[in-house]
Amino acid sequence: MTKEELKTAVWNKLKEVIDWEIGLDVVTLGLVYDIQVDDQNNVKVLMTMTTPMCPLAGGIMSDAEMKIRTIEGVNNVEVELTFDPPWTPDRIDPIIRKQLGI
Repeated sequence: MTKEELKTAVWNKLKEVIDWEIGLDVVTLGLVYDIQVDDQNNVKVLMTMTTPMCPLAGGIMSDAEMKIRTIEGVNNVEVELTFDPPWTPDRIDPIIRKQLGI
């Protein structure tokens, strides 16, 4: 699998990671800022939460890591949390924003 194919596979797996408070996946919510894959198929995901005080942050990050690890060929996985830049509802998928009336 090429790095781009692996990056796409990671993106698709992250669509399975649900923010249980909101009921939407982290990709749709715009919580995933960056995905990097190196030459050894190590994956690093930079993501955020809707708020720095999110009580589910640890569980969501753990779920993301576990789902990425199920992708064949992935070696090390690192999910890093950042709040720079802070998340805003503008990052939500435009179709979902419209459905939510945002």
